[in-house]
Formats: sequence, structure tokens, C-alpha cells
Amino acid sequence: MEESQWTVFRSLLAILQWWAFNVTVIVMNKWIFQKLDFKFPLSVSCVHFICSSIGAYLVIKVLKLKPLISVDPEDRWRRIFPMSFVFCINIVLGNVSLRYIPVSFMQTIKSFTPATTVFLQWLVWRKYFDWRIWASLVPIVGGILFTSMTELSFNIFGFCAALFGCLATSTKTILAESLLHGYKFDSINTVYYMAPFATLILGIPAMLLEGNGIIEWLNTHESVCSSLFIIFASGVLAFCLNFSIFYVIHSTTAVTFNVAGNLKVAVAVLVSWLIFRNPISGMNAVGCAITLAGCTFYGYVRHLLSQQPPGTPRTPRTPRNRAELLPLVSNEKLDDKV
Repeated sequence: MEESQWTVFRSLLAILQWWAFNVTVIVMNKWIFQKLDFKFPLSVSCVHFICSSIGAYLVIKVLKLKPLISVDPEDRWRRIFPMSFVFCINIVLGNVSLRYIPVSFMQTIKSFTPATTVFLQWLVWRKYFDWRIWASLVPIVGGILFTSMTELSFNIFGFCAALFGCLATSTKTILAESLLHGYKFDSINTVYYMAPFATLILGIPAMLLEGNGIIEWLNTHESVCSSLFIIFASGVLAFCLNFSIFYVIHSTTAVTFNVAGNLKVAVAVLVSWLIFRNPISGMNAVGCAITLAGCTFYGYVRHLLSQQPPGTPRTPRTPRNRAELLPLVSNEKLDDKV
């Protein structure tokens, strides 16, 4: 009985610290863009990647909390580098969207990722999906459309950045399954290999496009030291978020993780509203609720299908001559990495 209570307590603790890191990082990024007037999303993303690179190195090489998964040097450039490029685009687009649209709207659009992932896998790989998967996407797509039409702070540039961010996340997932076939990565090893590449990819564009603006900001902004502390603290918390994802995956079931992930979006929306007071209409809240309900239903359907025994008959449309792709990690919710 005591062991069961400890398991429940550990799962609850894992979910709460994951929520805390995720919501804090999102709110801090929005605060950096809006309150500190540091409108340089490339540089903020670069700081996050640098902090994540250092953090992953410390966890794996110094503290040895996780064993290093060995990757062939050739595979690092041929497989991981392309995925790092998409990973980089994903994070940058997320930060760009935060600059132009409220956290609530950005988080709702991000819930569109399951739909884009399924569509791209069907379109590019011709991968078969059960009809229940397609049915679960209907409320997700409908909720996004309804939320977009009723958003009071709608910005087309921020909306497009968030939407293309979903496509980048889905592309990263597909590349992970195909390019890293055979490598069973966890979130920390993923960051260990991908973050340095992402820093390399993003560093030069950040200096060329935002360098002059940052110099001007340093010369004109009040309380530079405290502002820089907040910016670098967001990078440290971004790495902690990756570590918390690893912990929560191994402490909960897939269904619990899916439900907690959608509740996390609701918590982020509430906290951001309390801090930034962005206007949210009643119909907009309904659209967000529909989207989150659709995401929960999607996760439940995936769980049901994963519980089917290996010999379960499949429909004649299943492409029997193509091997099923093995998942890169134990749960696709690792897309929450920042």
C-alpha cells in the first residue's frame, strides 16, 4: 500500500514540476519580449541552446545521471545535423510567435501538432492510420479554427509563425523516426547531441540580424544587469524543462502524461492571463477547450491502438510492404522541449 502511495506521489510531483518549468519558461519568454523590450527571438533561442548544451554535458559527462548513447561520428552530421536544423527552426518560430501573439493563443495553436504530424506521415511516408486517429483530429482542427476566428489579439505574422512551428515540430518527429532509426534516445541525450548543432546553426544569423539591435538595447535599456539575468535564467530553466520531461515520462503512464500535457496548456493560459491580462473572449475560451478535448481524445485513441496485440487484423489499405518506423523516444510529447 505504501509503495502504491509513493508511486502516486512521485507521479504527481513529476507532473507538478514539469508544469512549473514549462509555464515558467513560456511566461519568462513572453516577459522578455514584452516587458524587457528585448525583441530578439533568434538571440533568446541561441541563449537557450547554449544553456541546454552546457546542462546536458553536465548531466551526462560530469554528474553521470544519464548514460551517454553513443552515435557514430558520421551519423552526427548525416542524421543529427538535419534534425537539429529543423529543431532550431521549431524553437525560433515558437519564440517569434510569442513576440506577436498572447501565450494563450500560441499554446492553443501548438496543440495543432498531432494533426500536422499525422498528415505529414500519411502524405510523405504513406503511413496507415486507423480511422479513429483521423476522427480524433476533427475537434483539434475545428477548435483551432474557432479559436483563430474569435481571437481578440490576432496577429497574422504571429499566427503563421506558430502554425509553421507546428509543421517544424512534426517534421522533426518524422526525421527523428527515419534518420535515427535504431538509436533509442531519451530527452537528455537528444539535447546533448542537437543543442550544440542548433547553437552553431543559429549563432551567426543571430549576430548578423540582431547584433546591432542588441548593442543599441544594451546602451539604452535601464537595469541591463537584471534583464540579462532574466534572459540567461530563462535558458537555464529551458534546460530544466527538458530534464523534467524525461522524469515525468518515466513516472507516469502514457494516458496520464497526455491528460497532464493538455491540462498544462490550460494552466499556461490561466497564468499568462493573470500576468499579462491579454483579452480572452468567452467564445475564444470555448475554442481552446474544444482543442484540448480533441488532443486528449487523440492521446486516448493512440493508447488504445498501442494496446492491441501484435496479431490484430488490419484493414486492406495497410501498406504491408513497408516496415513500420520505430519510435525515437517513448512518448511523442517530447515535442515540448524548449
